[in-house]
Amino acid sequence: MADVHETQLPGIGIRHEFDTVARDRIGVLTHRTGWRELLVYDRDDPDACRSVRLEDDDAHTLAELLGASRVTEQLGAMQQQVRGLAIDWLTVPPGSDLDGVTIAASQLRRRHGVTIVAVARGDDQTPVPDPDFQLRDGDELIVIGRPDDVTRFRTLLAPSTP
Repeated sequence: MADVHETQLPGIGIRHEFDTVARDRIGVLTHRTGWRELLVYDRDDPDACRSVRLEDDDAHTLAELLGASRVTEQLGAMQQQVRGLAIDWLTVPPGSDLDGVTIAASQLRRRHGVTIVAVARGDDQTPVPDPDFQLRDGDELIVIGRPDDVTRFRTLLAPSTP
């Protein structure tokens, strides 16, 4: 069995990585809010990797295909609760009520218990945006809050499927 390296990423989650027999580097980033990313590192550039976001159903399916048990999932969930803080990256979907609204006017902290700590818009990054920062469809929000609040906000922000 390969050596698995665990890295705590404060406020983000836990990254587990290992080298395969074929010398490929594979990882799984378990975010504090529960979703996971499958990481496949570039052989020529160990700092570059391709990631695939796995929603709960995707992670369950992959785990079942690989023969993992549900015990692993429960352990991962327990590890996510570090000091009651979660960070997630969420995209403002097209047609969102947040389009054109300032952070202050959105009242996200009061209404949903989350705070926007950074916004990525295309190639522009805005760390600690001012309350008068106007949100736009397609913005990538980095939000922080209690795990349950962040999960509820992610669900609320998700585009509805017809």
